[in-house]
Amino acid sequence: MPKAYWINTFRVIRDPDQVAAYAELGGAAMLAHGGRFLARGLPAAAFEEGVAERTTLIEFDSVEDAVAAYRSPAYQHALTVLGDAAVRDIRIIEASG
Repeated sequence: MPKAYWINTFRVIRDPDQVAAYAELGGAAMLAHGGRFLARGLPAAAFEEGVAERTTLIEFDSVEDAVAAYRSPAYQHALTVLGDAAVRDIRIIEASG
């Protein structure tokens, strides 16, 4: 089964403290579902239409595991804590090959 990658970009951060509280809870939910944080922070470089926005890359054993992490009660609680403190874009992609 191919691995999956959760890519989360923060387009706008309105309240850094609220985002930090979300990150603590959301991170624990990702780890509980087998997620492995590979990278997080601002891009070292952005090209073409790329925007230098905070990005998180999390590896999962499968798309199903990543989706289960998103739908979990613990992650949904983290989203409640986040509220409208940020505008984000989340994508889950399956590894090729």
